[in-house]
Amino acid sequence: MSSENLQTKWGQFIPLVIVFFFWGFVAASNDILIPVFKTAFHLSQGESQLVSLAFYIAYTVGSLIYMGISVLIKEDLVNKIGYKNGLSLGLLISAFGTLLFYPAANTGSFPLMLSGLFIVALGFSLQQTVANPLAIALGPIATGSQRLTLAGGINNLGTTIGPLIVTFAIFGSSTGASTLSIESVKIPYLILGLAFLLVAILLKFSSLPDRPALIEEEIAAEGTTAKKSALQYPQLVMGMIAIFLYVGVEVSTASNLPAYMESLINAKTGVLYTLQEISPYISLYWASLMIGRWTGAIEAFTDKASLQQILRFVAPYLAFGVFLAVNAIAKHDLTPFYIYGLIILVLIAADIASKGNPARMLLIFSALGIVALAVGMSTTGIVSIYAFTSVGLFCSTLWPCIFTLAVSGLGKNTSQGSSFLIMMIMGGGIISWLQGFVSESIGIHASYIVGVLCFAYLAFYAWSVSSILKKQGISFDKKLSGGH
Repeated sequence: MSSENLQTKWGQFIPLVIVFFFWGFVAASNDILIPVFKTAFHLSQGESQLVSLAFYIAYTVGSLIYMGISVLIKEDLVNKIGYKNGLSLGLLISAFGTLLFYPAANTGSFPLMLSGLFIVALGFSLQQTVANPLAIALGPIATGSQRLTLAGGINNLGTTIGPLIVTFAIFGSSTGASTLSIESVKIPYLILGLAFLLVAILLKFSSLPDRPALIEEEIAAEGTTAKKSALQYPQLVMGMIAIFLYVGVEVSTASNLPAYMESLINAKTGVLYTLQEISPYISLYWASLMIGRWTGAIEAFTDKASLQQILRFVAPYLAFGVFLAVNAIAKHDLTPFYIYGLIILVLIAADIASKGNPARMLLIFSALGIVALAVGMSTTGIVSIYAFTSVGLFCSTLWPCIFTLAVSGLGKNTSQGSSFLIMMIMGGGIISWLQGFVSESIGIHASYIVGVLCFAYLAFYAWSVSSILKKQGISFDKKLSGGH
């Protein structure tokens, strides 16, 4: 490893994570758009999930376009245009997508709204392809997964405030009576488009490297026998299914939560929950991912075991404090949320038990995800709401776990494997639509069985991939000894 790569390059990493923030902001805001569009366009629950489907299927289409162009030019597209140009191009594509919200809102066109979201996510696909390996490359490979987890924490800062800001922008108040007008959607998304343009310019002239020394070089040095295609590695093929189902359960749990809560009576008001009352719970769900990711990223800051033990308890409650502060500014009643602090202790215990092994962490957190959904399905009221919300805690570190396990040992095929994994983000739309469709037959409450099945496969992948990697001479207990 080169001497210049012994520590995280914060001057380059900080501007990079702005795009992670955007992904989270838009993805979580979709959970507010779903019930808004459902009401405005008179959609069924299954039809309303076309919002998630259009958004997440764009990742697959974007990856296919990316690979197709690379084949035509006989060179990897990002390697040809450079990483900074790749990020800027992705942001410009997303900015164009936001422009479609203006005519879509004026004409009341649901298909045009979906087209706008699709193009925004198409740009995100290119950004993801560039930003994930770049986050790993901006420092020592040993803490690459922690940097990816930290970037995910910034992503979830966006998911925490996104639903609150979009709710305020659409209704004019986060707590008052709603005056729903589909035209109110266009202004916040035009502002978002302007932000995309400004950040595209910022990154273009930033110090980010155009062609960083990527993880492939480090893995190749281990002497692993390389194969011609990434798809020849079972850990990647199984990991692709895992990414599909992980993103699916993460997104569908949140995107179907408003429909579930709208069927419940608010114990405080004595009437059914309104969308404005639901938005802080959507915010809490995505904040739960931020809480878990801040906890899992502490090794990116320090290698001192004593300080890590302290930060393991400080980081999650600091993230929880961000959620409380944002909702206090939005003038929400914080009293119902304090009890959630006890559930965070379960996350901390699970993080300690994982001992830094991504396969063990994936197994433990998937099992806890199953427990959370089972509790939610077998209870009602606020208990079930918090059970479903806590799924965010147990999804929080699964992306870097699966990503790390899936690309380990791929050598020169790591970049190709990464693009295949990004393609599988489409699971967020397909699983959300599937749960919405299932809910029309068995009810929204029981439909969370879809998430249980997703977590069951993730637990199976965690159990089986360890033996697959050990046969290839890869052991994370050895590589990550002393980890969190």
